[in-house]
Amino acid sequence: MQKRKLGNNLEVSALGLGCMSMSSGYGPAGDEQEMIKVIRAAVDLGVTLFDTAEAYGPFTNEVLVGKALAPFRDRVVIATKFGFDINPDGTRGPGLDSRPAHIKEVAEASLKRLGTDRMDLFYQHRVDPDVPMEDVAGAVKDLIAAGKVRHFGLSEAGAQNIRRAHAVQPVTALQSEYSLWWREPEQSVLPTLEELGIGFVPFSPLGKGFLTGKIDENTTFDKSDFRNTVPNFSPEARKANLALVERIGRIAGRKHATPAQIALAWLLARKPWIVPIPGTTKLHRLQENVGAAAVELDADDLREIEATTARMQMVGARYSESSQRMIDR
Repeated sequence: MQKRKLGNNLEVSALGLGCMSMSSGYGPAGDEQEMIKVIRAAVDLGVTLFDTAEAYGPFTNEVLVGKALAPFRDRVVIATKFGFDINPDGTRGPGLDSRPAHIKEVAEASLKRLGTDRMDLFYQHRVDPDVPMEDVAGAVKDLIAAGKVRHFGLSEAGAQNIRRAHAVQPVTALQSEYSLWWREPEQSVLPTLEELGIGFVPFSPLGKGFLTGKIDENTTFDKSDFRNTVPNFSPEARKANLALVERIGRIAGRKHATPAQIALAWLLARKPWIVPIPGTTKLHRLQENVGAAAVELDADDLREIEATTARMQMVGARYSESSQRMIDR
């Protein structure tokens, strides 16, 4: 697989693997050995960027990723995150916690769970309004100086906080939701990243699975699947949003690709410093997603996609009201 650069000097595969769904979020956790097989298959397919977080599980996803990647540690980039209020027993506190002392405690715990001596990319999971961004960046700068972290990242941060963080410790990557049906980052975030030389790692690049074309208004989800709480996954919203998927599907048919591959290829074509991290628990979906790196969209294809999708408005919010409050504008 081709490589791309995040920031000045973090080289990764053009597509990464989001590992959250293997442990939480989209239903029951997958079988550990089966998930290890999927992660190691991604390595065999050329994937080098693997994304996890203390909050996934909590904690169990970091352990899984650490076990799976131990034989390949020097060949891969492991990204994890801090910033939620999570107790040592895994119970969640009421909100966020990016106090410098807590960041350093999380770093030590994550290193142990991952079974490694350094984290390649350490993201603030959500901007904490109670802690100045300069203090957050300073704490990560200390961890970098100590050799425990290689690169600093932010997740779901707005342009102002990106600039504040970058002024203290250069930010290598921003991770936020971005896809054909959620394009808000184009307004101010993407221009800021381009100006500052920061990479972009879109999560949910397939719209939490919706852009695969395998979900409609009649699809049911496991009771533990967070999509049950998301407004744009209500049956009514899904029915209204299917028009976008149908248009992507027509383009996919002409390109001898799948809708998921077109959605990922579109992201790859946006900027050379964009590295999507689609997640999956299934080997055949992993192979399909990785195949998107070989799908070439020419200028006519991109114009058609733009013409057929840019004016479409997604029905329903992408998060529940409580989760929306944690998004930095």
